[in-house]
Amino acid sequence: MSERVVLAAGQTAPEFTAYDQDGVAVSLSDFRGQRVILFVYPAAMTPGCTTEACDFRDALAPLQAAGYQVLGVSPDAPEKQQRFAERDGLTYPLLSDPDHHLLQAYGAFGEKSMYGKITVGVIRSTFVIDENGTIEHALYNVKATGHVARVRKLLGV
Repeated sequence: MSERVVLAAGQTAPEFTAYDQDGVAVSLSDFRGQRVILFVYPAAMTPGCTTEACDFRDALAPLQAAGYQVLGVSPDAPEKQQRFAERDGLTYPLLSDPDHHLLQAYGAFGEKSMYGKITVGVIRSTFVIDENGTIEHALYNVKATGHVARVRKLLGV
């Protein structure tokens, strides 16, 4: 496995194109001129990921009012993302990255410690990207519970 990338504030956010839950291609460049919150979760419809995704859903109106577009991404297929969106009323794009290209570009896939064991997988992370495509915040190894409240506090929203 190659060395894991770790992004930091001030770096250019890696460009990507991925399919959302409706099978529509979504690219970071589609949001140029807007601020983006890209959150990475390990697996749709699991307890922690559901908590985090629903917290973003519940915070969507104030985040959008402050100029942010929320995007979620996991390795799940678009069909599973669609079931997740329908089940939990998620109204923002859920991107599918089964080959981990986007996740690796953002440093959100690699070795992690789970229950004291080293495994390889998705690293729950959140990236705040400004209007010009520059990383404002790169948050790695975040906890699902309470994370959205911390992001809102960080952004003053």
